[in-house]
Amino acid sequence: MKGIMFRGLKQGLSTTWTLGKVIFPITLIVTILQYTPVLPWIIKQLAPIMSLLGLSGEAAVPLVLGNVLNLYAGIAAIISFDFTVKEVFILAMMLSFSHNLFIESAVASRVGVSWWLIVGIRISLALFAGIMINLFWNGGAEQAQYGMISASNQVLTGWSEITLQGIQTALFAVLQLALIVIPLMVIMQFMREKGWLTVFSNKFAPFTKVLGMEKNTSMTMVAGLTIGLAYGAGLMIQAVKEDGVSKKDMYLALIFLVSCHAVVEDTLIFIPLGIPVWPLLLIRLVTAIVLTMTIAFIWKRLESKQRKEKSNEHSYNTL
Repeated sequence: MKGIMFRGLKQGLSTTWTLGKVIFPITLIVTILQYTPVLPWIIKQLAPIMSLLGLSGEAAVPLVLGNVLNLYAGIAAIISFDFTVKEVFILAMMLSFSHNLFIESAVASRVGVSWWLIVGIRISLALFAGIMINLFWNGGAEQAQYGMISASNQVLTGWSEITLQGIQTALFAVLQLALIVIPLMVIMQFMREKGWLTVFSNKFAPFTKVLGMEKNTSMTMVAGLTIGLAYGAGLMIQAVKEDGVSKKDMYLALIFLVSCHAVVEDTLIFIPLGIPVWPLLLIRLVTAIVLTMTIAFIWKRLESKQRKEKSNEHSYNTL
């Protein structure tokens, strides 16, 4: 038992160090940028595009903050303005697909999937969702009523205070990561050595099979669905190393998870905005399933075509 805990602790510390090297600098830089003219400039440039999504110019604020920081920052910005229910739903839908882009995408890319692919898929899904809702939903014109939460803005003066705030935020982010990842890795080590993961993978295998993946991707999928990309990346990295997850399956798993991850937290967090959250969950889940199955089908057809071409080439050379 002590040996299992030691190995799990070692794995957890190693994973925390790997992910912390990504999370700390990005969090520090983005936190400092909040108090500079950079973010306001970006928001100003995006304002004209908002009309294409059925949003007012002020909607650029929560979209930028939610993407460069996290969902909480995006929601705090939403309640700072007077939006309609439709605008809030569009913002919530877009942010559920695309939020915390730099950290989550950089961490997820540690498993070998292109950072640009992850970011591209998330932004494309967010824009597509926003445009579709704007085109096909005619309701939601009434003023949004916010409850349970209120906006709070911290005013800092001077580079020393801003830098200190950035360091504190970055350290807290890494500490939060460690408090989640280390116990999780210990638990996973215990389940792995006791053979429980094999049983669990077999139970989850039908779902991963439908999505075009092998059953050894099950823990990666569960981790991403429950605790998100950033924290679930620890299990993803371990799965690639120890479970023999193929490159194809990891790509498919990441494509699914960038569309739909942390489904409980990321869904419940929008309840205080007074919008229906079930459509948020269903749209994300259906999008993830359809997108992953489509890419898996295309990938399989391409592989089959390549094998057929190689077989024909081999037969020709033999003759």
